[in-house]
Amino acid sequence: MAGSDIAAEAHGLVKDFDGKRAVDGVSLTVPAGSITGILGPNGAGKTTTLRMLLGIIDPSSGSRSLLGRARPIEAAHEVGYLPEERGLYPAMPALEAIAFMGALRGLPLAEGRKRGRAMMEAHGLGHALDRQIRQLSKGMAQTVQLLGTLVHEPRLVILDEPSIGLAPNLVDRVMASIRHVNQAFGATIPMIEKKVRYSLPIADRVAVLKTGRKIYDGPPDPLHDRVELMKLF
Repeated sequence: MAGSDIAAEAHGLVKDFDGKRAVDGVSLTVPAGSITGILGPNGAGKTTTLRMLLGIIDPSSGSRSLLGRARPIEAAHEVGYLPEERGLYPAMPALEAIAFMGALRGLPLAEGRKRGRAMMEAHGLGHALDRQIRQLSKGMAQTVQLLGTLVHEPRLVILDEPSIGLAPNLVDRVMASIRHVNQAFGATIPMIEKKVRYSLPIADRVAVLKTGRKIYDGPPDPLHDRVELMKLF
């Protein structure tokens, strides 16, 4: 596969924390323009692997590249990241929160507000444009943060469990948004999900981690059979 066809890749990533190995030799390729599901139980090393890809933490050994850069931080302005730990300013109105997140990635505030309004209305949150984050339900606040992650139309979007805390109807809208960003803008989306029923229908490729090691990497079709999926855990 040519380098231009790869958005992110890792080779033999290892990460130790206080003598404990969290990631043990993971190699991973994320094709450009794909939605890649990264699955696995708690403690599998999923979040640590993605944080190494992003350059948030350095590996103990191994190498990685992001959008063609050996130093992932150099690609930060082209990346959207929804972390496992959510965080928004409680007193900020929802629309302003989305525009602010876009501004952190170089999007003018006025354009962020325009896009944010359209995105919130599309997700049934038009009534909450001016509500403060602390006035929103947990699911609504998480949806706002996801929209803020997407508003600057990044080339690569890393999502750490976007469905957490969302009602099923909101999950459907969020997954539709993820697919829209992928198809309309060609964004590459590595996505961690423990709830595989949400990620498998939209994933082009799947990697499964267990106890810090990769145990499956390929098309999602074989894993649609729940029996086959459970064999991996």
